[in-house]
Amino acid sequence: MVKAPVPSRWKCTCAYDGTRFNGFQSQEGGNTIQDLIERQLAKICGEKIRIHGSGRTDSGVHAQAQVFHFDAAWKHGADKLRVALQTGLPKSVRLTAVRRVPARFHARFDAKGKIYRYQIYLGTAGPFTTAWCWSVNRALDWQAIEAAARILRGKHDFWAFSGENDRTYETTVRDLRRLEIRRRGRNVTFTFEADGFLYKMVRSLTGALVNVGLGKLTPAQVAELLKTRQRIPAVQTAPPQGLFLVKVIY
Repeated sequence: MVKAPVPSRWKCTCAYDGTRFNGFQSQEGGNTIQDLIERQLAKICGEKIRIHGSGRTDSGVHAQAQVFHFDAAWKHGADKLRVALQTGLPKSVRLTAVRRVPARFHARFDAKGKIYRYQIYLGTAGPFTTAWCWSVNRALDWQAIEAAARILRGKHDFWAFSGENDRTYETTVRDLRRLEIRRRGRNVTFTFEADGFLYKMVRSLTGALVNVGLGKLTPAQVAELLKTRQRIPAVQTAPPQGLFLVKVIY
């Protein structure tokens, strides 16, 4: 009697341009990163295999290092698995690392934190950059933005900066370990690092900070939002194309 191959757990890291995709996680309507990868896995492994991501990215959001795992009875090594998977993927999706991991590893539940970057262009972005930034065409008060950023750093209840108020969370308290703002000419980068993020939290924080810079929201109001947990219209959700998942921390 021939024994069935024992599946191994594989951890993969991928980068993608999310412009033409409906996000990472499989959903009705298809055209997601997960759908693409699972179709290719079915081709090379001869069976339907489910992948599990570190989290979802929304339609139009990009990733430099999204992590996912799956179980498969692949016996040709990590390098050949990466090549076989990549062969069926478009140029906008790139597998950067594949390795065998212990069966207890979980891409989502083992994550200790994440780093996101949001890119803003001050003015009207050109045709070669508009898909990867938010064009802001008005002058911003950077002193006010920095003051608001200082308030947001640290451990707070970020419910007012969640994009889905009927979503169930065990807790909406997050530790925003880092919020860096870097300006280089017309290019602005916000970098966020936390132990976890609520749905659309980075885009909501970015939209709020920009509105602070526009005078539509004050640093004092930002502090009050953390206390009241009541989202207001000035907490704008920034558009998706400026957001990148930079790293998942394990």
